[in-house]
Parts: sequence; structure tokens; C-alpha cells
Amino acid sequence: MNLFPHSSAHLCSRPRTSGGSCTARLCLIGALVLAGALATGSASQAQSPLPRATPQEPLMRQDQPDPRSPPSRADPSKADPSKAEAATPRARPPRDRRTQLNALFEGLRLAPDEESAKALSNRLDAMFAQSGNASADLIMARAELAAEAKQYDLAVELLDSVIEIAPDYLAARARRATINYMRDDYDDALVDISEVLAREPRHYTALLGLALIMRELGDDKRALEAARKALAVYPRLDAAKEIETELKVGVEGREI
Repeated sequence: MNLFPHSSAHLCSRPRTSGGSCTARLCLIGALVLAGALATGSASQAQSPLPRATPQEPLMRQDQPDPRSPPSRADPSKADPSKAEAATPRARPPRDRRTQLNALFEGLRLAPDEESAKALSNRLDAMFAQSGNASADLIMARAELAAEAKQYDLAVELLDSVIEIAPDYLAARARRATINYMRDDYDDALVDISEVLAREPRHYTALLGLALIMRELGDDKRALEAARKALAVYPRLDAAKEIETELKVGVEGREI
């Protein structure tokens, strides 16, 4: 069936107008007819119902992945940076000196046996031996050699220089207090012990030295107090135990 009432020859026999040639008109008409046919076909296709799914080939939505296709891998460039940061383990920040000392003193107080207590005591001594100054360390080594040779005057002079360089160097003050105690210079020894305990009240060596000097001076009550303070920090310190056992009865009397 011819959709056009006029043939192409009849259209071409019409007089030309300013609208263009016959060939151009035919092309325009053909294009309009083709566009109308396409539009009609699209509309009819849109109105027709979707074919029902069969068990062999179920219908899939456009956003549903095809089970027959291989699984896709996640693009690392599109990963959530916050989740990646949370999954990355963070290194622990280094602990400061005070935190380390607290942990060691707590371990010393709760040490289950002599061996572990001695190990913790050695670690504390090693920390107190750190002056943080190369010159102080060098002079301290010379002072130790002089003390071992029983050149106490020279050792004290060298320790004076160390403490002048590093006033908070507790090992130097404790060592000078010990040497002054050995020289029976209790006054100077007590000055250094007071300085050490003012900076670190848990310094059990200084507390033990205080107990020894107080006992030598006949102040048994203060000697017993110092020994018990040392035992509160270092319960397995044998020298402090001996002083407590020796002075407890005389100061507090016998239990009834």
C-alpha cells in the first residue's frame, strides 16, 4: 500500500517554489516518514509488556551483576581513606622517663621473688646512672675509680664537679653521700640524701642511707621510719629488713 497519495513523479512535476528543489523536498518527506516510523515503533515497544522470565534465563535488573561474569576487584584508588587509616596499626609512642620509672618502681614493689626484684633494681640503677651529659659521665667514671682506690677526697672533688655540671644527676649525689658516710661526714651526707629524696622520694638507696646514718646518730625512731619507707618501695631489700628487725622492738616495744 502506498502511503503517499501522489507518486514521486507527480511531486517532481509540481512547479518549483522558493522552498527548494523537488529532490530536496523528497528527501525531507522521506526523512519525516522515517522519523515517524521510528517514533511509532519506539512507542509500541514501550507499551508492550516485558517478557516473562523463564527458569532457564531469569530477568536481571540493570544494576544487578551478572552471575556469569567474573567477580570484579575493588579499585584501591576508590577505597575509603578513613577506613584504611583505621585498619593501619599505629606505633606506640615512646614512653617518657617518668612513665618508665613509675612502671619499674611498681614492678619492684610487686616482684614475686628475689631474682626478679634484683633485675628491676638493676634497671632502676641504670636509669639513675644516665646523666645526659658526656662531660658529667666522664668525670663520674674518674670519681668511681678514685673511690675504688679509697682516694675519697679526690672522689668527692670530682663528684662536686659532676653535680655542678648536672645538678639533677641523682647517681652523683647518692655516690657523694655514700663516700661522705664512709668518711664519717654525716652532715654532708645528709645534705645530699635530702637533695636526692626531694627529687625522687622512692630512691630506696637514699632511704637506706638515711636509716643507717640515723641509727649511727642514735635516732632509732627516724632510722626505723626511713627503713620502712625503703621497704615500701623495695620489699625485698635485705639491709632495710635487718634495720627494721633490729630497731622495731626498741622503738615500738614488744607485742603483747
